[in-house]
Amino acid sequence: MDAYDCVTTLLDIRTFDSKPVNSEIKLKILEAGRLTGSGINTQHWHFILIEGKDSLKTLADDSTTGRWVENSDFAIILLTNPKYGFHLIDAGRATQDMQLAAWSFGVNSCVFTGFREVNLRKDFDIPIDLNPTIVIGFGYPRRVTSGKTKNRRALGELVSLGKYGIRFDEETYRMAPTKHLI
Repeated sequence: MDAYDCVTTLLDIRTFDSKPVNSEIKLKILEAGRLTGSGINTQHWHFILIEGKDSLKTLADDSTTGRWVENSDFAIILLTNPKYGFHLIDAGRATQDMQLAAWSFGVNSCVFTGFREVNLRKDFDIPIDLNPTIVIGFGYPRRVTSGKTKNRRALGELVSLGKYGIRFDEETYRMAPTKHLI
C-alpha cells in the first residue's frame, strides 16, 4: 500500500486479534520512528518496546485513558526531551510515521496520552530528564477495517485560499488554471 493510501485508510482501533506481529514488522515500525525527522535533527526521543502480557497489563494499569493497550500485541512508549520546545511536535511526527509503517503491513494501532506518570516512570525505569509523551499500542485488527468511510470535515471547512476566511471550493480549485492567485 502506498503512503497516500495508508493515510486515507488508517483507522485507530482499540480491539486487537490475538495473532502476533512478527519481529521483522516490529523492527520496521521502530525503524520508521527512528528515521522520522526531528527539530534541528536532535533525535532526542527514546522508544521503549513493551511486549508480553504482564508488561502490557502493567502499562494498562498505569494508564488513565488506554486500558485497551492490555490486549494489544505490543506497545511503544515514546519519550521525548522537554528541553526542546518542539518535543511534542516531534513525538507526533514519530508516532504518525510508526502508525503508517505498521498499517502498510496490515497492523493497526491507537494512541493514548493519559497515564499515571509516577507509576509509569517507576514501572518502566523512565529517567526524569525524559518526558513520557505518548503510548502507541499495536496489533492486527480483530475485524477487518477499511477506513474508506472516515468521518472527516470537508476541505472547504478546513482550508482558506491565500488568507484566512477566503472560501476554498475544491471543485473550483480543480477546474482552475495551475496558478491560484487572489
